Amino acid sequence: MVDAVPVPRRPWPVVLHEGPVTLRPLRRRDAKRWRSIRTANAGWLAPWEATHPDLAEIPPSFAQMVRSFTREAKAGRMLPFAVLLDSQLVGQLTVAGITWGSLRSGHIGYWIDRAVAGRGVTPTAVALATDHCFFTLGLHRVEVNIRPENQASLRVAQKLGFRPEGVRKRYLHIDGAWRDHATFALTIEEVPGGLLPRWRSLVADRVASGSARYVDLDAQQSPVLSHQSHQLPPDSAATHR
Repeated sequence: MVDAVPVPRRPWPVVLHEGPVTLRPLRRRDAKRWRSIRTANAGWLAPWEATHPDLAEIPPSFAQMVRSFTREAKAGRMLPFAVLLDSQLVGQLTVAGITWGSLRSGHIGYWIDRAVAGRGVTPTAVALATDHCFFTLGLHRVEVNIRPENQASLRVAQKLGFRPEGVRKRYLHIDGAWRDHATFALTIEEVPGGLLPRWRSLVADRVASGSARYVDLDAQQSPVLSHQSHQLPPDSAATHR
């Protein structure tokens, strides 16, 4: 039997900050900017986008999507964040599939504007969300699922210290077909001091050694680290994952 969601540990809305990167709830007024980014990045995102096996499925409008996300967030089942850089929306990160009871787990997925790739936004956002899941919500496990072909995104997961757990065969319907996904995970015991401090330390070490500048640490990454099976409005450039 699954126990009730611990109400004191699931505040929503919530805003998370680290330097110029902010995670805040996705809002209806984000629609114009969101559509603009999706359209500009259509070709870049397409190979990694979730698709629906039923081609007749009609996605919701943007407003319907935001309402659904907000309802799920308030119920403790999802964290639908807009990703901001210097107060400008540049992408989306969602912690979905949040399960309580004896599992206490969730999975992270996101996409980001190609124009800001290589500026440390992606790993910073993932670290912020992961620490919030562990130390505020009280989750025990967070996972990401990545197509094995997405080598750059695999490096992001490895860089943050997510542990590989193997490949799930034909796990998700992506870009028109069922695709294998590599699963990476962390439990709270593996990052007792938090994932964000680990990321800060990595950045500081590499900058100090002269091997990389901060803005190069996620350079050339693919637009999506892991899957999110959420529907998008009919006028979006591609289906969000």
